Amino acid sequence: MRIILQRVSEASVTVDEKIVGEIGHGLLLFVGIEDEDTDEDLEWLASKIAKMRIFSDEEGKMNHSVKDVDGDILAVSQFTLHASVKKGNRPSFMGAARPEYAIPMYEKFIKILEITSGRTVETGEFGADMKVRLLNDGPVTIFIDSKKRE
Repeated sequence: MRIILQRVSEASVTVDEKIVGEIGHGLLLFVGIEDEDTDEDLEWLASKIAKMRIFSDEEGKMNHSVKDVDGDILAVSQFTLHASVKKGNRPSFMGAARPEYAIPMYEKFIKILEITSGRTVETGEFGADMKVRLLNDGPVTIFIDSKKRE
């Protein structure tokens, strides 16, 4: 499982000109699932994200988690995180899980993240043509891969 995590001042997801998910100060997560992902990957990532100290303390140092700052979380499914550009110029998405596997894993990840972080997690709409707006704070953007544990 791969996640692009961005610290944001605000973010929203629109589908068919209707906002389906919206947050203020917090974390925007782009979530990519592959067939090899397990419950262990979901739990490791949820724990890592909930505890990640990337919000500034009183001295301006990154010492606070999303929970510490009473921040919001928005998670958006994004199969393109598993794109391969090894051959040619058209990306291959063979590494991304099919919807019948990815949807239940994505939904389970959201539930685990809510429990782990103590926050309600806003979402996009799986498989929809989504328009994502964000105001990156910092900017802080972090790539996390559950297979590499980094």
